Amino acid sequence: MLVDFSKFSSVRVGGVFEVEILNDENLNSFDGVVIGGANNILISPNPPKLGMLDKSFDYIKFDSEILEIGALAKNSKIYNFAKKNNLANFEFLRSIPGTLGGLITMNAGLLGYEISQNLISVSTNLGEFNKNELIFGYRKSQIKGVIKSAKFRALKGFDLNLSDEISKKRANQPKGASFGSCFKNPPNSSAGQLIQSVGLKGYEIGGAKFSEIHANFIINFNHAKFEDIMSLINLAKKRVFEKFGLNLESEVKIL
Repeated sequence: MLVDFSKFSSVRVGGVFEVEILNDENLNSFDGVVIGGANNILISPNPPKLGMLDKSFDYIKFDSEILEIGALAKNSKIYNFAKKNNLANFEFLRSIPGTLGGLITMNAGLLGYEISQNLISVSTNLGEFNKNELIFGYRKSQIKGVIKSAKFRALKGFDLNLSDEISKKRANQPKGASFGSCFKNPPNSSAGQLIQSVGLKGYEIGGAKFSEIHANFIINFNHAKFEDIMSLINLAKKRVFEKFGLNLESEVKIL
């Protein structure tokens, strides 16, 4: 299948590339990079071989104690299911783009909540792994193979007030084509404040810029190219290291 990443990816950068559709039969033999909703990736003009899971991985199963979710299920679908069924610790998914596979890969979270909190196990093309066999950290994980699905403890008590609080927090984030946050926050610091401190808030290269609203967001405001965004990422890393001695770590996966 041909995919135009200038339309498909959240940052709206990339060319038209062939993406192989993967199922249980051909997943093990695939030797490329599997992508999900393309919300946290930057596609280069010469990307590796790309694959995407087929619709059979888009599902939610619930048996009153365990919630099983396919890797292709969208975050909005998971959030709405949790709200309808009064399930706790999924409130932070409100208004977050992406799919379950990406959530787990990045160990996504907000306001002290992380997707790995209720996690029981993750199934990949290499088998099923209990949570204690996996490694999760701040916005990262170590999981063997391609994520197919995950199981969670179904805890009752969806918190609508928390959901509204998260929604208000996200309402103040910059609008426009972006990855969301570009860099991870260093310990006891804020990537956005660091970038602002080195004079890059609102700084433009080509069709991309660090947002004037929140400096940790790179916005594609005018048909940005791969090189424009890479230049901004590298410039921020260079200036922050020179001034503060800190290495900014990108949340964005560059392919």
